[in-house]
Amino acid sequence: MNSRTQALRWTVRCCAAGVTAVLLTAGLAGVAAAQGAGAAASGYPAETAFSAPHGTGTANPYSPATGHRYRYGALPTIGRLRLMRGWASRSAPAPAPPRASAINLSYGGGIAGHGVTTGPEKVYLVFYGSQWGARGTDSHGNVTLAGDSSGEAPYLQQMFKGLGTGGELWSGVMTQYCDGVKYNAQVCPANSLHVGYPAGGALAGVWVDEHAASPSEASGLQLGTEAVAAAAHFGNTSAASNLRAQYVILSPTGTNPDGFNLPGGGFCAWHDDSADPNLPGGPVSSPLDVAFTNMPYVTDAGASCGQNFVNGGSQGLLDGVSIVEGHEYAETITDQYPAFGWTDSQGAEAGDLCAWNPVGGSGGTNDLTLPTGVFAMQSIWSNDANRGNGSCRFSHPVVTNNWVLNGGFETGTLSSWKTSGPAASVVSSGAHSGKYAARLGQPAPSNGSSAIAQTFTARGPHLSFWYNQTCPDTAAQSWATATLTDNATHSTVTVLAKTCQARSGWKQVTRTVVAGHSYTLTLVSHDDNDTAAGDGSFTLFDDVANF
Repeated sequence: MNSRTQALRWTVRCCAAGVTAVLLTAGLAGVAAAQGAGAAASGYPAETAFSAPHGTGTANPYSPATGHRYRYGALPTIGRLRLMRGWASRSAPAPAPPRASAINLSYGGGIAGHGVTTGPEKVYLVFYGSQWGARGTDSHGNVTLAGDSSGEAPYLQQMFKGLGTGGELWSGVMTQYCDGVKYNAQVCPANSLHVGYPAGGALAGVWVDEHAASPSEASGLQLGTEAVAAAAHFGNTSAASNLRAQYVILSPTGTNPDGFNLPGGGFCAWHDDSADPNLPGGPVSSPLDVAFTNMPYVTDAGASCGQNFVNGGSQGLLDGVSIVEGHEYAETITDQYPAFGWTDSQGAEAGDLCAWNPVGGSGGTNDLTLPTGVFAMQSIWSNDANRGNGSCRFSHPVVTNNWVLNGGFETGTLSSWKTSGPAASVVSSGAHSGKYAARLGQPAPSNGSSAIAQTFTARGPHLSFWYNQTCPDTAAQSWATATLTDNATHSTVTVLAKTCQARSGWKQVTRTVVAGHSYTLTLVSHDDNDTAAGDGSFTLFDDVANF
C-alpha cells in the first residue's frame, strides 16, 4: 500500500471510526421510528427504536466500539445493547422522525476501487492456538477438535458449506450492494459489480494453527497478524487473491480476545482488515491487506451472545454462534475494508442496524434452513426494501453481476467502451431502461461507420443487448451490425447481421458464451452519408449484459 493511500486511510478511519461508536445503538429494528408505517408493518414497536441524531458524531459511552476504533461491526452483547439504548433514549432529542433515506447505507468510496466482495466469497476458518486440541473428522468431512466442547467448529463449517445452496435467499440481501458507484451513493445501477452470491458454498478452507497457544487476551494486532499468516498458509499471497477472501480467527474456549467476555468488553465479535491504522500498535506489517473477524468462543458468553435466542434447549445452544458469525460475514462482504464499503451516516454496517431483532417476521431473527442444517441468523439491512426507504430483511432476490462495464451507459458517457467513427455518443432520451443509451450515427447524414467495442471476461453463460434502429435506406446502403470475438479461440461470429429498418423499436439480441473466456463485443451503425436524400441512419444500443 503506498504512503498516499495509507495517509488517506489514517484520515478517513480517524473520523469514520469515531462516529461508528455512535451507532451500534440501532439494534432491535432500531430504525423503526424513521420508517413510520414501515416499522408498524414489520411488527416492531416504535418505542424500541432509537438512534443518536444523524451526523452528530456523539459517541455512545456504552458502545463496545467507543475507544476501540478498529472494532467495526462490533456486535454488542444483549445486555450491553440495553445500556446503549438507555443512553441513547436519554441523550438524544426527540424531533420528528428523520426521512428514512437518511438511514439507508451509502458507499464509502472503496480502497483502490474495492469496498465489497464481488464474489464468489471465500471464507477461511482459522482455529487459533494449541488449546483447540486434537483433530478429527466427522461424517460430513468437517474438522473436529477435542477442545471444542460446544461443537462450534463443525457447526460453522456446515453453515458456510450451506450458504449459497438450496436456493437460499438470506445471502440475496447482501447482493443488492456493489462497488463502482460514486461516494455516498445509496443505489447500484444495473451495470454495477454487486456483492457476489456464494453459489455452492462459501467455505474455502480450514486451518488449525497449533504451533503455539492462543494468547489469553489476543490483541487486535495479534488477530490481524494471524489473519496475514493464514493468507500465507492458504497460498493467498497477492492482493488479487485476497479480494474475495475473509479470515475468521476463532479463539479457543477460555480465552478473551480483545477483552471478549470481560467486564470492559461488551461485544460478541467484530471485524476489520489488517492494514487498519487504528489497530492497537498500528497496522500489521505486511504488503497484504486482508479482511478478518475476531470470532471468540461465543458460547462462553451464554445468553449474552445469543445462546437459545431462537431455539430452546440443546437445539439452541449454538444459536449465538451462527447469529454472531452471520452478522460479521454479512458486514465483511458489504464493507470489506471498513469503512470504505456500505455504512449509514453514523458508521453502522448492514448487520448493525438489525442486531438482535426479535424472533420471527420478514425482518426478524429466524432459523435459516440450508441443505447442510438449520442455523439461527439475524436479518440484514436492505436499502431497497420498504419502497426504497429501507428496512431489515431476512431474504431478498439474488442480484447477479453484469460483467460488462457501463453496459447500461448510466454513467452518461461511453466510459469503458472503445469508440471509433464520427458519431458515437450517449443520449438522455429514448433509452431501453434507465436514463441513457448509446447512439451510433445521427439523424443527419454522417460519413461511414460509428462503432463502440468492449473486451470483457465472461462470468456467466449469457450475453444480451438491445438495439433500436432508425434506417430509412436499405441494408445495401446503411445498416446496424454486431460481432463477438472469442479471444480464447480467436474466432469471430456475427451476432446481429446487417439490418436496416425504418423504425425497428427495441429488439433484444442474445448469445451463449463460455464463462472464463475473454470476449470483444463490437456494435456498429453505418450510414451511406446520402446528403442528397437528407436522411441519416442511426442505432441506439442499451443494456449490454453478461450474466
